[in-house]
Formats: sequence, structure tokens, C-alpha cells
Amino acid sequence: MLGAELTRAEQAMVEIEFAYDEKLTQQHGFLHAGVISAALETACTYAAYTTIAPDVSILTIEFKVNLLSPGRGERFLFRGEITKPGSTIIVADGRAYAIGDGPAKLIASMTSSMMVIRGREDVVG
Repeated sequence: MLGAELTRAEQAMVEIEFAYDEKLTQQHGFLHAGVISAALETACTYAAYTTIAPDVSILTIEFKVNLLSPGRGERFLFRGEITKPGSTIIVADGRAYAIGDGPAKLIASMTSSMMVIRGREDVVG
């Protein structure tokens, strides 16, 4: 839906990128806050998946987003990094960058908490 691509995955860190698309903007042409939030939450969740066993799952239970600058750029990079791994709760921090002419610009940050799910048939993968 976002045209996103997983561009980097390491233990406790994931990066997701996608190009500017007018369909993902708000009324002023900036990347929509909901899109930024969704991409950051996805990067944080995928980073959490790199720290757990393959037979368990993750559900986000809380996040906070700080929108720091208008989402204006040719491409966008979303990085999720694990701040506190855990067997029940995992905490991650995310950073969103706009990429265009010049250095990448930090446009948003996120702190998220995820719950590790075990033994539930209705929550798989």
C-alpha cells in the first residue's frame, strides 16, 4: 500500500524506505502523519521480530510519535531500533528521515512498546 521496501535488517534494527507519492500526503503536500506513524510502527515491530524466537509473535501495545518537521522529500527512511529487549515487553525507538537534496532530515521520532505473544492460536507470525 505504501510502496515500502525493507532495505536493511540486522539484529535489533530494521530500515524501511519508500519514495514520495502524492497519494500519501495531506492537504499541504507533506507526508501524512498517519503514514509516518504506520511506517515507524512497522519498522519498530520488525526490529522486535529480529530479537524473538520464530515460534512467538509481537503485538504493539503503545506508541508515541513526535512530528518534528514537515515530511517533504524525494524518499523517506524509517529506522526501528530495539532499546530494551525482553521476554514479555520489548521497547523500540524509531526515527523517520526525509531524503532529498542535501543531508537527510529527521522528520519524526517514535517510542513504542510491544508485547511478546506465546501460545495463542489466534495470533500467528
